[in-house]
Amino acid sequence: MVRPSHVGVSPAQNPHLLHLLQALNLSITTKSLLLTQQSHAQTYRLGLAHHSILATKLISAYSLCKLPSHSLLIFHSNNPKNAFLCNALINAYVDNLRYPDALTLFSQMGTQYDVSPDDYTMSALLKLAGELRDLVIGKSVHSWIAKTGFVSDSILMNSLMSMYRKCGSGSGFEDVRKVFDEMPQRTLSSWNLLISAYGVYGGSGFSGDVREIVERMRIEGVGLDGYTVSTLLPLCPAPSDGRRCDFGREIHCYVLRRNVGLGSADVHVCCCLIDMYSRAKNVVAAWNVFDGMSSRNIVAWTCMITGCVHNGLSEKALMLVRKMQVVDGIEPNAVSLISVLPACSSLCSFMEGKQIHAFAIRKEISYAMSLRNALIDMYAKCGSLDCARKVFDEDQHVRDSITWSLMIAAYGLHGDGDEAIYLFDNMLKLGIEPDNITIVGVLSACCRSGFLREGINIYKSLVMDFGISPTPEICSCVVDMLGRSGQLDRALEFINSMPFDPGANVWGALLDASIIHDNSEMRDLAHKFLTHLEPENPSNYISLSNVLASSGKWDAVIDIRSTMKDRGMNKLPGCSWISINSEMHSFYVADKNHPFSPLIYEVLDNLFLTIKESFPCFDNFDEDPLLGSCG
Repeated sequence: MVRPSHVGVSPAQNPHLLHLLQALNLSITTKSLLLTQQSHAQTYRLGLAHHSILATKLISAYSLCKLPSHSLLIFHSNNPKNAFLCNALINAYVDNLRYPDALTLFSQMGTQYDVSPDDYTMSALLKLAGELRDLVIGKSVHSWIAKTGFVSDSILMNSLMSMYRKCGSGSGFEDVRKVFDEMPQRTLSSWNLLISAYGVYGGSGFSGDVREIVERMRIEGVGLDGYTVSTLLPLCPAPSDGRRCDFGREIHCYVLRRNVGLGSADVHVCCCLIDMYSRAKNVVAAWNVFDGMSSRNIVAWTCMITGCVHNGLSEKALMLVRKMQVVDGIEPNAVSLISVLPACSSLCSFMEGKQIHAFAIRKEISYAMSLRNALIDMYAKCGSLDCARKVFDEDQHVRDSITWSLMIAAYGLHGDGDEAIYLFDNMLKLGIEPDNITIVGVLSACCRSGFLREGINIYKSLVMDFGISPTPEICSCVVDMLGRSGQLDRALEFINSMPFDPGANVWGALLDASIIHDNSEMRDLAHKFLTHLEPENPSNYISLSNVLASSGKWDAVIDIRSTMKDRGMNKLPGCSWISINSEMHSFYVADKNHPFSPLIYEVLDNLFLTIKESFPCFDNFDEDPLLGSCG
């Protein structure tokens, strides 16, 4: 046993104690279990096992090595107990998610060990309350802070703000803002927590916007750091709101002017800038940030790939995956592959998708559930239902609701309603509750396959048995099913019985059905509501224009086109593409920009002549006077 006299020895009085403290600090920094055990053994050899400072360090070191049971043994081997030992063990429990043990120890501090809690104890309990989302504990700690006068402790008040942000109380941002306003002295961390809470709650209970927070920081002489910038940038981009996009550019200028988190110092800030510009549909600016980075890691490349995919630059996204390996020698990880797979779907590039799948298998990352889900989606959209099913069947024990939903949607996309319903039934038998995406997938499959009775039964059972509330997307599927089967009156009755006002997707489904069944009265009604809900959507006018054109009502068509022209509405033309010898060729409607356009149209003309000779009924074919001939 160690002599009690050693407990109060200071590091200056004992060089061995100083060396042990340095070793334990290193073991905490590196999270080295071996170094921790060696230091622990040295404390016994030197007779310092009961030294309070060493015991506290050992508790923390074992906690970081995910061994809170060892921390508990050290705690029990040291007497008498003090606040340092109790706080260290409470933190060890919290860090290792043993929350009940932490609460038990807190209750024992005063009753069993006669130790009064201090600000560090309360900070640990606030962290526990935040992780548990327990406002009762959090508010109890808040009351203790107010009673004991610790409101001047900025670190403790920051912990309190963090707790309210994580707990997500009904008043949301207001609770965080109230603590912030009561602080006599604020640090940069306090401002960062306030901005972070604004991002979580959208400023609920706050009359201003995030600009006001930044302006107040400037007035109080608080500068932005990398964390502040990376928290602000996701709040900036909004393609429909130029003012917010301007705010993002202002932050970028501040970053450049103050050299905040640029280059290799903070790749995260650059990634946030790339993401901000990509979501604002300014890919050129995002690319400039990417090219200006002195060093790029896998996160930066993935961020740029995602930006290209979201902005329709699928070919460039695939090029980046190859370039990241050649230029920087960085191999894609599961997240990178998930980001680029939608590009393969968009281009219907089956071979590119298979190569990515093969790469994932070779690098042993294909087992990731999110990647498998992305592969199922890619194969289905590229037309290979068999490959999608093979990925689905690889490991029956690793499937989530998204996996089932994607496979059901895949069968629906390919018109196999029987298999979609079969999978849906199996999913329910396994006890997996369907979500809105699953329901839309199976109802869409029933709709495409003409399974009206089955689809309606599924809808009724979900509402009655599972208590699922209908959403606009689910109701749109039901309207589509009824409409396609010719039951337009019943579809309209269903729309009128909906618990909410029908949206554009519901009326759009009715419009499509009325066009299929040539019901002009229902078509005009649906179109009236559509143009009222979406007066600036050119697709609503184009669809009616096409119907009128097919009926030969050219005067009405010209009126609709004139209305669109007066309102400045333009619809992007349809685009098709084909890959030949690893080169992508795209074509728009009546496009003559391709270098081989004369040859292409010559082949088309010959093809039309061949069709007319084989099928005389095509001799009565009339050209659309608005579009003109193909040539």
